[in-house]
Amino acid sequence: MVLPADRRDGMTERIVTFEDFRDAVSAYRLPRVLLAGLELDLFTTVGGRTWTIAELARELKVSERGLAILCRNLAMAGVLQKKGDLYKNSRLAATALNANHPAYRGSYLDLIKNHWTDWLRLPESVRSGLPIDHDVPDGPDHRRQFTWAMHHRTLETAPAIAAQVSLRQAGTLLDLGGGPGTYAMAFLAKNPRLRATVCDREAALEVAKEIAATHRAGRRLSYLPLDFTNTPIPGAYDVIWFSNVLHIYSPEDNLAIFRRALAALTPGGRLIIQDAFLHDREGLYPTEASLFAVSMLLFTEGGNTYSTAETTKWLKDAGFGPVKMLRVKKGIEDWEDGILEARAPALRRGTTVRRTRSRGSSGAR
Repeated sequence: MVLPADRRDGMTERIVTFEDFRDAVSAYRLPRVLLAGLELDLFTTVGGRTWTIAELARELKVSERGLAILCRNLAMAGVLQKKGDLYKNSRLAATALNANHPAYRGSYLDLIKNHWTDWLRLPESVRSGLPIDHDVPDGPDHRRQFTWAMHHRTLETAPAIAAQVSLRQAGTLLDLGGGPGTYAMAFLAKNPRLRATVCDREAALEVAKEIAATHRAGRRLSYLPLDFTNTPIPGAYDVIWFSNVLHIYSPEDNLAIFRRALAALTPGGRLIIQDAFLHDREGLYPTEASLFAVSMLLFTEGGNTYSTAETTKWLKDAGFGPVKMLRVKKGIEDWEDGILEARAPALRRGTTVRRTRSRGSSGAR
């Protein structure tokens, strides 16, 4: 479904000349070499050994000529290491790309491979305005695979963000549309007093439960199966974390979600939104945020990428108070300048509010 390609801009110069156009279009070559390595199970086969091309070709049942050219280019890119006639995996290839290693990121790699053919169908979606598989049901198996892919994608990013976004004053967190709960777990690990709830579809929450079971902090995580696009959110939370969900929905849907989020926040509570925001006046940059809108066309009914200005307007229309951008260190961001924080109005003096206790909340804050 949704695949953010990279949090850094891949294209830094505008296309002006025919040579610029040619070079931009030809950029498919190295990605195709990398995907061929995955499709041939090359990195898994190489494993921890050192191979000659002849030995590896026999093992993979491919031609020596073809494999020699492929491996030379993989070594040029740094994914394989070459010394004389011998090849071995780089550290990356031996771990994240190797199906026999515990650090293997298979679900995310499968998603990347699938998106190669999905993007070839872009003209279909441009003509129809619909996602390419709009008539194919999104079943539980697909949802589980996608949820694991999102966990693999954010393994390093979530702890880095949790270390930068302070939740010291919060007692309860809702990870809204949180999928595998990777961010919720990162916030729990960073904040020992925090209790969290991850809200998503049942199939996604099954993955979240499997992941949480491997962490001590998982005992402080609760689960809320809910379609928050059309159902009120039960409970009252100090913070709602809304990461990489905004882009899935239309402006109208997002406004409705913001109103439900506001109703589920304690007075003065925070809605923190992480997403691929556009920042310039014309809505063109950052490059990756603009390109990511194409993924939304291919895989969602009404999604897009949005500017911080229009998102701020929706938040204000929903009833939120101050909105500001949260700055984190460059290089750890999921998206460039990609975190907005909106505050729920504080409780007026002399006013009392009755709320349902949030799932996973402790008695005292």
